[in-house]
Amino acid sequence: MTARRHRTQAERREQTRTALLDATIECLVELGYARTSVQEICARAGVSKGAAQHHFADKADLMASAVAHLTTRRMAALSASFADLPRGEAAIPTAIDLLWAGYSGTLATAATELWIAARTDPALRAAIRPVDRALGRETLTQIRTLAPELPRERLETLFWLTVNFTRGLALDAELGGAPARRKQLLEEWKRLALAAYRGA
Repeated sequence: MTARRHRTQAERREQTRTALLDATIECLVELGYARTSVQEICARAGVSKGAAQHHFADKADLMASAVAHLTTRRMAALSASFADLPRGEAAIPTAIDLLWAGYSGTLATAATELWIAARTDPALRAAIRPVDRALGRETLTQIRTLAPELPRERLETLFWLTVNFTRGLALDAELGGAPARRKQLLEEWKRLALAAYRGA
């Protein structure tokens, strides 16, 4: 029988840190930013408030770290999805569907909560901007491999239009907008994006 390996101090610290960050995202999705407290996060993570302070000085520090953690998870999810896409024109509607899924899922809900809070929180806004831009750059790099024949400027325009369009649809979904209307708008955008692609 193989002896059970004891975790190192570094591994225990990383596990505690990850548990706190995952609990933060869970709270953001279920409770929203305003109702998310360090006490609630600690309870869900199974970590004492004193232990949490060894990792994060306060709520602002925890939220700033959650931004990076959230972005890493979203990047991993998008990377895995894009790996199996076809190339060229056939990739356009599927890529739009993936971007919609990426900007409307559970992780995106947590990100939306942080963005809204960042409007009036300069420190949180400063933490969000670089990691959000990194997510955009990474995703755009992967999309370029799907349609290398498309002029760079046109591809970037289509990408950012899609990102902002799907973010708007995601907010509409959060506010209880009609699913049928969102589906119709998404299909119409795929049609327009394909027309722009063919006009290259």
